[in-house]
Amino acid sequence: MNKISAFFAKPTFSDKKFIATLWFTMTLVGSIKHIFSRNIDNNYIIFKYVFRHTVDQLNLYVSYPYYHDTNHYGPIFSLIIAPFTFFPDYIGCVLWGVFISLTLFIALDKLPLDWKLRVPIFYICVNEFYTSISGMQTNGLVAALIIGSFIAIRNEKDFWAACFIALGFMFKLYGIVGLSFFFFSRHKIKFAGYFLLWTAIFFVLPMAISSPQFIIQSYQDWFHSLIAKNMENATSLIQDISVMGMVRRISGNREISNLVILIPALLIFALQYIKINMYKDLRFQLGILASVLLFVVLFSSGSESQTYIIAMSGVAIWFVLQQKPNSKYVIFLLVFVMLLTSFSPTDLVPKAARTFVRAYALKALPCLLVWLTLVYQLLRSGYGFRDLKALNTK
Repeated sequence: MNKISAFFAKPTFSDKKFIATLWFTMTLVGSIKHIFSRNIDNNYIIFKYVFRHTVDQLNLYVSYPYYHDTNHYGPIFSLIIAPFTFFPDYIGCVLWGVFISLTLFIALDKLPLDWKLRVPIFYICVNEFYTSISGMQTNGLVAALIIGSFIAIRNEKDFWAACFIALGFMFKLYGIVGLSFFFFSRHKIKFAGYFLLWTAIFFVLPMAISSPQFIIQSYQDWFHSLIAKNMENATSLIQDISVMGMVRRISGNREISNLVILIPALLIFALQYIKINMYKDLRFQLGILASVLLFVVLFSSGSESQTYIIAMSGVAIWFVLQQKPNSKYVIFLLVFVMLLTSFSPTDLVPKAARTFVRAYALKALPCLLVWLTLVYQLLRSGYGFRDLKALNTK
């Protein structure tokens, strides 16, 4: 492990230009492959029609013959995807991939850590990022909005923090977890006001390209579609790659309610906040950020393989916080995550093993162990974290 660390510490592999080139090369490869296969990704087609259906005032949450599956994003997504729909599909999907990758790259690069600690974050995330971007997924954007809200609050830019949280919430719900950073804000009343303001703005904005009646009805349709989707996830091999899904599949009991696992998980998550004296400690704040990124994926029945770029960002932040990253336990967890979570869906793993991991939602297991370890460390006031000075913050 020391040799590996030394390898990536070399000037070439730790150079920001090199990492940016690698990051965006993966983006282009993941996006352009759809052009060469002459098969524009189904997700991008769904996204494109969210905009067109909003303009034409057609139901956003029913099936249409020109794509598979259905849309599960809020009406505000119509404006997020809008600029890309004016290009031919083969250009629009590439630009969409670049946009997603740029937001996450900037968010990770702005973390309040010295560059030498940000370097391993990019390498730990890059494969999972490629998995997500290959499916034209929005998960990189979701991760960027969550991380961005944390950074904005830390920099006392509550106006923009509230914007990022409200936007993430109004188009995919996941973004609401950014409110977990509320206790780190020095302007809590203003922050709450800004959040309500942005939520109202994002609620109304899609009406500019449609009508108030259609958008209000769309929010109702979205609510019902999410309830139906949650019920479908319990029987899907692709969805519910979560702790709940893992328990249901291993036990063979598909009837286990999400609440049986979710309520204890929420209580454990809430316990982290009893360390009030640690709220101003950067290590504690970064630990909560990592915990949030892991929690939102691990305990969502909507999680699928491509969603794990969000959780992997949390794993990477947890890793660089460790005082002894070369300890046997930390190395074991990181290797376990990389093998079972990150690489298990790829062709590098035999098909039989991939099928086994997917059948039991085992992709969630290593991240669950990291999350529980992280919660334990936070409850012990950052036990095992680096000394604050060792973070060499910007």
